[in-house]
Amino acid sequence: MAIECLVLGAGQDVGKSCVIVKINGKSIMFDCGIHTGYQDHRRYPDFSLISANSGDFTDSLSCIIITHFHLDHIGALPYFTQVCGYNGPIYMTYPTKALAPIMLEDYRKLIFEGREEEKQFSSEDIAECMKKVTAVDLKQTIQVDKDLQIRAYYAGHVIGAAMFYAKVGDSAMVYTGDYNMTADRHLGAAQIDRLQLDLVITESTYATSYRDSKYVREREFLKVVHNCVAGGGKVLIPTFALGRAQELCMILDDYWEKTNLKVPIYFSADSFSGLTLQANMYYKILINWTSQKVKDTYTTRNPFDFKNVCSFDRSLIHAPGPCVLFATPAMISGFSLDVFKLWAPDERNLVTLTGYCGSGTIGRKLMVAKPPTRITLDDNVQLDVRCQIYQLSFSPHTDAKGIMDLVKFLSPKHVILVHGEKPKMVKLKEIIESELEIPCYHPANHETLHIPSTRRIEASASDAFLQSCLCPNFKFLKTDPRQDSELDDDSNNKRKMPQLQVCENRVAQGLLITLQKNQSRKVVTENELIDTIGTEIHEEKFAYCCPIYFPNSESRDISSFHLILFGKLSREFPDLNIQDCEDVIRIQSFVGSFCSKAKCPYRTDVSFQSVLDTVHFCCAWSMGDEELAWRVISTMKNLKLSDRIET
Repeated sequence: MAIECLVLGAGQDVGKSCVIVKINGKSIMFDCGIHTGYQDHRRYPDFSLISANSGDFTDSLSCIIITHFHLDHIGALPYFTQVCGYNGPIYMTYPTKALAPIMLEDYRKLIFEGREEEKQFSSEDIAECMKKVTAVDLKQTIQVDKDLQIRAYYAGHVIGAAMFYAKVGDSAMVYTGDYNMTADRHLGAAQIDRLQLDLVITESTYATSYRDSKYVREREFLKVVHNCVAGGGKVLIPTFALGRAQELCMILDDYWEKTNLKVPIYFSADSFSGLTLQANMYYKILINWTSQKVKDTYTTRNPFDFKNVCSFDRSLIHAPGPCVLFATPAMISGFSLDVFKLWAPDERNLVTLTGYCGSGTIGRKLMVAKPPTRITLDDNVQLDVRCQIYQLSFSPHTDAKGIMDLVKFLSPKHVILVHGEKPKMVKLKEIIESELEIPCYHPANHETLHIPSTRRIEASASDAFLQSCLCPNFKFLKTDPRQDSELDDDSNNKRKMPQLQVCENRVAQGLLITLQKNQSRKVVTENELIDTIGTEIHEEKFAYCCPIYFPNSESRDISSFHLILFGKLSREFPDLNIQDCEDVIRIQSFVGSFCSKAKCPYRTDVSFQSVLDTVHFCCAWSMGDEELAWRVISTMKNLKLSDRIET
């Protein structure tokens, strides 16, 4: 059986995350995001690819799983349920269910309100959509139906974000969504159990980036902000209203308290201000989803009650004097773009870019700009940019090291990269395959992959097979006490006795057969199979009685010869399991022992030295080990014993 993955969004791109995974007949939609970079039909995933024939999405999907409340992961959900007609189960964590309606309603007001666009979702659609959602807790196993089970794990990133484990029969996978492997001030690091997985689908936003420690980043961030306001400048921090906004507010609020700065810190008073106020309220309620440090200090002070942060009115844009302003959205459009246009020409001012900016956005243009310069805005207007531009990643996404750490920890059989840029994904794919030796893929949007999956079958076992499993398989091995040197005349060495090792190699070997009578499966031994099909064992074996020069062999102890031979073979074949048991040496199918027969049928060389100075070693082996056997025989023939053993 194979796991089938259809990428509808975030394939070699960051935006409208949506992946359809089919496991053993069950189809799961992971995330249902919107692409905020488009204002036409391209903002939505192409849902027609899910059910091209019937158009019935409820029958086509077993469930939808939403990893967190960001629009590129949940933005298309009301459209899919209320406009496209999906009416099946939807799962997300409790914080995501609480915060998602706020994000969706704010986006709807910003994009759709007042426009005569057809088939867009309304406030009522958002409310009806959320009624269909089932909230889940971390590590709670949900039985979607009799075959499909899912489980959520803490992902960091934003409050309520979760990785999801899904299992159908013997096939299992993890879809990470967005996650962070490093704890910050208000959220912990991602946590997940060690699982047996066929597939991991992971984000790769920062596939080739390695970030400094959070302490270094915070120190640098505070330094540039302080220098700007101390010089009379204004600091613009474009950010999303949820997640990084709370993190950066905590950093600045704490620093303002310690340094007693009187410069105002504002949150923008555009349509997102209500969202931020509601979000901060939920952050206070959902304290158990935050970092351990926040939990520990919550009893004395709620860290989301910011003492030095207040609302911002648009009339303050032209106000003189320094300030710090958080304005949405993060990639500089809408209100944050309005502020940027006014503040960019002043070289005293500062714009800090603290997270990912998609290609084509004003934020991405600023990342490569070197002031003073001119940049082209969306409406082809040229803008003089003389302000300082500072980049420092406070992104809630994990970096390349975090991705590698997670993949190495989970050790799946296959990895799929999504939510990233193609050139970076290609490099990360090469690293995963070379360092971890795990097949890795980076499909584009609308591409389908087929991943082999685990399949276990039920079978009974014969009594003979079970008996073979229960019986001990002891091996008594003699080891050479002189590990690194051959036997010599040293008196200490002569007194050393061979050491006996007891090994228990209990290996069950059987064959799986299907019985014609009732098509049931059964594990049997080789002899049982032969009896069942009524045939005989036919095996080709080779034999050779090898002469070895052994001076005065009649007065020699043959056990000494075995000890020397065992030591020599152990050095010549260090990678093979060589057994010396009761004067019989075994190497794979090769078996050799001292031959006392006067006339052995496998003895061909009778002129080797004299009869008195020769011992014979009878050897047998199967065809598959013929090359090995002749190497062993060559070693025995070249063994020099004349000056190694005293009479």
